[in-house]
Amino acid sequence: MSTHRTRTVTVDGGELTVGEWGDPGALPLIAIHGITSSHLAWAHVAAALPERRVIAPDLRGRGRSNELPGPYGMPRHAADLLRLLDDLGLERAQLTGHSMGAFVAAATAALAPDRVSSVVLVDGGLPLRDPPGGDVEAAVRASLGPALERLSMTFADSAAYRAFWAAHPAFGGEFDAEMLAYIDYDLVGDPPHPSSKADAVAQDSVQFYGDPPAQTIDAIRAPMRLLWAPRGLLNETPGMYTGTELARWRERWPAIAMREVDDVNHYTILMSARGAAEVAAEVRQAG
Repeated sequence: MSTHRTRTVTVDGGELTVGEWGDPGALPLIAIHGITSSHLAWAHVAAALPERRVIAPDLRGRGRSNELPGPYGMPRHAADLLRLLDDLGLERAQLTGHSMGAFVAAATAALAPDRVSSVVLVDGGLPLRDPPGGDVEAAVRASLGPALERLSMTFADSAAYRAFWAAHPAFGGEFDAEMLAYIDYDLVGDPPHPSSKADAVAQDSVQFYGDPPAQTIDAIRAPMRLLWAPRGLLNETPGMYTGTELARWRERWPAIAMREVDDVNHYTILMSARGAAEVAAEVRQAG
């Protein structure tokens, strides 16, 4: 695997931390992580794409960008990505995003269509199912409950945090070196705690529902592909999307190529060697 390195980019309010893998002269891929994640979520994909330069920011409010102030939300993250493209000297780039990162990728492609060559959405980006009674905040608590609880916790050290993740049903207690690095990187501060800011998560998560994400997809002109996982954040079924929902979205957006990845959940579709290989193949096909 190519050497991992980090750098910072000046954005509104401070410095955005960015991780990179691959030859700086290789074809770039901008990779955007999920709602309580960091750029190291893309380590497996970077290993599966040795011919590419994978560039993955820690989004505002997460990782080593967690001190960047709000407001948050998809337009704000998209503005940070466009600043990153400017800093890199890239007129256009391919985008891929996982979970919330897929919504950010879509928002960027809609905001600046001339800057985006193609988009690969990984288990996210399309509007989520409408919650009963229209209570979006309740839907967020239900879907992200364990992840939100984690943000309020403290841990004695990295060993304790690794033990916490070992009990997570999405992974079955087995971690490779990339996952251990991801877990260790997420722990910051004194006392040690997860790096993502709760207010960033709260502001961002309500933008996954209803008309705004649908209108965003309507505005995109770049080719798009979607990979989806049959199981969710806790390895449960159904996952983020059901077959019925995707059939409805296929009717509205027939140009989006949609494909299920067998036997993965919302995490392992990205953060496992097998899931990452599927993502890498889709990135290559999207070009």
